[in-house]
Amino acid sequence: MDIRALIAAERQELADVWDGLPDASWDAPTLCAGWRVREVVAHMSLGFRYSLARVARELLAARGSLHRMTDRCARRDAAVLTPRELAEALRTHAHHPWKPPVGGFVGALGHDVIHGLDVTVALGLDRRVPEDRLSVLLESVRPRTVRFFGAALDGVALRADDRDWTYGTGAPLTGSAQDLLLVAYGRRLPPGRLRGERSDRFTLS
Repeated sequence: MDIRALIAAERQELADVWDGLPDASWDAPTLCAGWRVREVVAHMSLGFRYSLARVARELLAARGSLHRMTDRCARRDAAVLTPRELAEALRTHAHHPWKPPVGGFVGALGHDVIHGLDVTVALGLDRRVPEDRLSVLLESVRPRTVRFFGAALDGVALRADDRDWTYGTGAPLTGSAQDLLLVAYGRRLPPGRLRGERSDRFTLS
């Protein structure tokens, strides 16, 4: 399996989705708390648009806080780049070798897929992540993944209802595999997407 090809395909397909969004959608909220669609999409291409030297300067200005840096950069870039420019940044850099600080190319695929779902799920778009990309990410879910993204999965067993995949032990939490992947990455989902006695814990109020 060519992980780089999967990454490129995901970026190109998401760029097409972004190009098709109506203007009003760019200011809609996403699953990333506090970020609208335009901030999420701006963040997705930060690693392509910023040199390592600029990232270092931004991190220094944020007093070493990666979260503070990415939030400030996303808000600033979203304010100056048009939706077309934001979509094109992803398409143009589909084959860019960027990787996050941890996770290698699987982490890069996860970055694109999860942030894509942050937008499409919040907007109610019925985009299904292709099986090959989803399989790579489901197989990479480990306790350290869950800890890194702050997912509180203690006492919960994730059980996909559309494929043979489970993770964890405890009270069953059932949903589609891609929705459960979002849960493993610390997201809360819109009502009605998850089932189980503890589903409220992972559902937006």
